[in-house]
Amino acid sequence: MRYWLMKSEPDEASIDHLYAAPEQTLPWTGVRNYQARNFMRDMMGIGDGVLFYHSSCAEPGIAGIAEVVSGAYPDPTQFDPKSAYYDAKSTREAPRWVLVDVRFVKKTPLVPLTELRAYPELAGMRVLAKGNRLSITPVTDDEWRFITEQLA
Repeated sequence: MRYWLMKSEPDEASIDHLYAAPEQTLPWTGVRNYQARNFMRDMMGIGDGVLFYHSSCAEPGIAGIAEVVSGAYPDPTQFDPKSAYYDAKSTREAPRWVLVDVRFVKKTPLVPLTELRAYPELAGMRVLAKGNRLSITPVTDDEWRFITEQLA
């Protein structure tokens, strides 16, 4: 089992949207960064833990816990010309972008980015690295344990 931090803009897909979704499951659409895509395609597995992170909002931070409940499969938004995530170079025969489905585990009190920065135990978290803009980053066993046992 591995652990991940997955960022989503709360007005697009929040922890509350995940909770209210059918079967409390959502497809993680719209990833358009090759490294984040490769994490989903090559490394994520069913049962992996997810720190659900609200980004691009007034107070970014961890808002809940989820789990990966599918293997990677083609993201349908890449084929939809009406989607903000449309990719004209992607074809159904050779899709460029994938997604995984995530399921709600629990909502937590928001753990703001500023609070995450305050803990020496989390100093190595990729989400805290200067210039990091990846929407999906790996989380170590120790980081996961600290956050889920001490903060969330």
